[in-house]
Amino acid sequence: MYYAWLEDHKNVHESWDAYFRNAQASGSEATGEKRLSALLQGRAMSQTPAMSEKVVEDHLAVHTLIRAYQVRGHHVARLDPLGILTADLDSFVPSDLITSIDKLGSYGLEESDLDKSFQLPLTTFIGGNESTLPLREIIHRLETSYCGHTGVEFMFINNMEQCQWIRQKFETPGIMTFSDREKRTLLARLVRSTRFEDFLARKWSSEKRFGLEGCEVLIPALKMIIDKSSEAGVESVIMGMPHRGRLNVLANVVRKDLDQIFCQFDPKLEAADEGSGDVKYHLGMYHERINRETDKNITLSLMANPSHLEAVDPVVQGKTKAEQFYRGDTEGRRVMSILMHGDAAFAGQGVVYETFHLSELPSYTTHGTIHVVVNNQIGFTTDPRMARSSPYPTDVARVVNAPIFHVNADDPEAVMYVCKVAAEWRNTFNKDVVIDLVCYRRFGHNEMDEPMFTQPLMYKQIRKQEHVLKKYADKLISEGVVTLQEFEVCVSLYGNLITVSLCKVKMSTCCCSSHSCCFPDFFKPDGEPKSMSCPSTGLNEEVLRHIGEVASSVPLKDFAIHSGLSRILRGRADMVAKRTMDWALAEYVAFGSLLKDGIHVRLSGQDVERGTFSHRHHVLHDQEVDKRFCIPMNHLWLNQALYTVCNSSLSEYGVLGFELGFAMASPNALVCWEAQFGDFQNTAQCIIDQFISAGQAKWVRHNGIVLLLPHGMEGMGPEHSSARPERFLQMSKDDPDRYPEFTGDFEVQQLYDCNWIVVNCSTPANYFHVLRRQILLPFRKPLIIFTPKSLLRLPEARSSFDEMITGTKFLRIIPDGGPASKHPEKVKRVIFCTGKVYYELAKERKRLKLEEDVAIVRLEQISPFPFDLIKAEVEKYSNAELIWCQEEHKNMGYYDYIRPRFLTVHSKNPIWYVGRDPAAAPATGNKFTHLAELKRFLDTAFNLEAFKGRSF
Repeated sequence: MYYAWLEDHKNVHESWDAYFRNAQASGSEATGEKRLSALLQGRAMSQTPAMSEKVVEDHLAVHTLIRAYQVRGHHVARLDPLGILTADLDSFVPSDLITSIDKLGSYGLEESDLDKSFQLPLTTFIGGNESTLPLREIIHRLETSYCGHTGVEFMFINNMEQCQWIRQKFETPGIMTFSDREKRTLLARLVRSTRFEDFLARKWSSEKRFGLEGCEVLIPALKMIIDKSSEAGVESVIMGMPHRGRLNVLANVVRKDLDQIFCQFDPKLEAADEGSGDVKYHLGMYHERINRETDKNITLSLMANPSHLEAVDPVVQGKTKAEQFYRGDTEGRRVMSILMHGDAAFAGQGVVYETFHLSELPSYTTHGTIHVVVNNQIGFTTDPRMARSSPYPTDVARVVNAPIFHVNADDPEAVMYVCKVAAEWRNTFNKDVVIDLVCYRRFGHNEMDEPMFTQPLMYKQIRKQEHVLKKYADKLISEGVVTLQEFEVCVSLYGNLITVSLCKVKMSTCCCSSHSCCFPDFFKPDGEPKSMSCPSTGLNEEVLRHIGEVASSVPLKDFAIHSGLSRILRGRADMVAKRTMDWALAEYVAFGSLLKDGIHVRLSGQDVERGTFSHRHHVLHDQEVDKRFCIPMNHLWLNQALYTVCNSSLSEYGVLGFELGFAMASPNALVCWEAQFGDFQNTAQCIIDQFISAGQAKWVRHNGIVLLLPHGMEGMGPEHSSARPERFLQMSKDDPDRYPEFTGDFEVQQLYDCNWIVVNCSTPANYFHVLRRQILLPFRKPLIIFTPKSLLRLPEARSSFDEMITGTKFLRIIPDGGPASKHPEKVKRVIFCTGKVYYELAKERKRLKLEEDVAIVRLEQISPFPFDLIKAEVEKYSNAELIWCQEEHKNMGYYDYIRPRFLTVHSKNPIWYVGRDPAAAPATGNKFTHLAELKRFLDTAFNLEAFKGRSF
């Protein structure tokens, strides 16, 4: 190519023309001859084709070398502050990185080539304004960019623009520079972070606090992310983190008052907040303040969460999504999330993977999250080699093409730079990014733990390790950025602030440990509800009819629907004409009526758009045009709220956490998560136990999320089993040993006092009412609704408009309305039941012609237990034997819950159990066995002599 250029410069591409001109200009003078390229200096013009080929090979070798550093440079970066480990599990040194002169041979290069200049490819920025560099300088600049205190993983990203953006941020010479002002700000933030931990360690040396020693740089790191995000227009930052460093983040990032933190260490002070409270390193905080760097308002929220480490990840994402939704922030420009993690948990907890896979789904994306991993290089006492199979703890992030910035936490300026780049990346591309802060844990898992038992060599080095604050202060003093006196003044000022806060604690009588309720419009200043009554949940018949008609039609013109769906819509229209509703239509009307009132409705879960049992069809798909769909629910009214229905990923743990977070953001929304089958709820149990059941008791956090859990034993196997009610009833707050006496509205008072509401509806009307009641109540509680499978199409499970019109309401129990109720004194047995089994009992009673002898009462609201209504029913049938019938096995279902409560209501008469025998599996899976079990307990239920002579 060079010889062709010598003959005529137009023989080569203009880029090569520029290259050869530059190379020749830098060559030596040769009288009477054209100058040779720098690549060919010292070689004869009469060189052979093989020699020319060597020139090309050298050129390509340099390009390959540059790419090798971009791909694998992080493997040899000096990331471990202790200098004793590699940050990844691959301890080998990649052979294609030039760590010694002899490795040049693997590229076909020699030591003599180090001073030769090479053209730089367009895929690197190491040259700055120069297009050629000597090989020696190329290697030096690559080592500076990729093998120092920062290791960058990004070459797996399949987007050229994004890769080029990252290269430019890390390869451009001199780009990682800070002004003296920025360095002084960083030092001041390090002082606050370090001195906070030092004070707690001295003052309360025997208290667990899960301090940040060894990673004090986290505080200035978070503040840099927030500063840069605020600069880009972000107004609200929602954060989630495990317990390590939480107190420091609360104090120095969120800016919780120091006296409120210190008072939690004082055993003499009792908490002022209602609820049980939680340990100090689980609590959260919400605070709005001015960002000093940008002079803009910013709201910081740190989510309260228990020690189940990564469980908070999807909750944060859901709350972020909700805030973006309510602000109309469709691109995540105003609201963002930051998630902090531990290295062992990030690699080990499956919910991390689930959360990452939500990150770019249309109904779940928060437009980029900044993940900060506090990489202690140990999990409690477990060595990383025993804790993960992947080289880095952060490798899970690669599945969504998130760049990963590894950085040595003892180099504060390097940390600040990657935080700045991470914030800019999120603002530019709206994608996730991971910062891996490679640090150490100065003490054990907690301050009382002895780490030398299991990691003696690591902790010998840690005890010799100089604190990062001292190292950085010495550096700035030597550079003349600050004087020793200025540094000491900075330390002293923060010490004075701590002293003043401690004096406040000594004068306190109580400790306010958590923030006020997040739904303030519902409560008085003393924390009591503004109202304790629930309006009627019935609707005007015109509204019922209008919603039913829209649910039976296709609002868009020229929209081709499936022929089977046409039959379903005709069936709906027929029901509306006959003033009846099935389950799907009742749900449609409940949702639609709330949209009319400006209440946002969100339904999420696996296959919820169509409905697992092909009953819902809230999204219609054009059979002729790909990706054309219609949501009729959004065509009900002119100024209605938006209905969001979204098929989720095949995740339960992550998605339920997300919906829980979404429901936290506003009380004026009905947020529903549906489990496809009962056992799907099993994988979400962590969210239920950690957040839903305990959230109000621990952190005074009201939440109105609705869980729709398919219920009913249909003879299918355990993999399609029914949701198990006993899991939710164990947490009931009502006391079975005493009959509660309340003034005012007994029903609403009970609902207010409970942890959550559990219902098992047997009619579409009751399902309709309970969905509307959830929003019309003057407070919010999680609501667990056991929804049926077989009742979706059962002809007997229909409701009339008369049960849903104005003046009607949810029925906590449904009394017997047949012949038995006309002469209650003659009734010999009362069967109490709930849900789908009622229809099987009613059918069997009719077959046996026992309508006058046996009454069947349906318990629709299980928790809080309707003591008042049950008492009235028991007293009504004063001569009857009491039976509880359930289709679940005896060790499952409701019996253990209802039995002591029935005894509280009426201690004279026992309530006998009728149902399946105890079992390990929730369902048999054998149709014959299922039917035999059903026949057996139905026979017992209507055998009036079954319990004669037996003791309770």
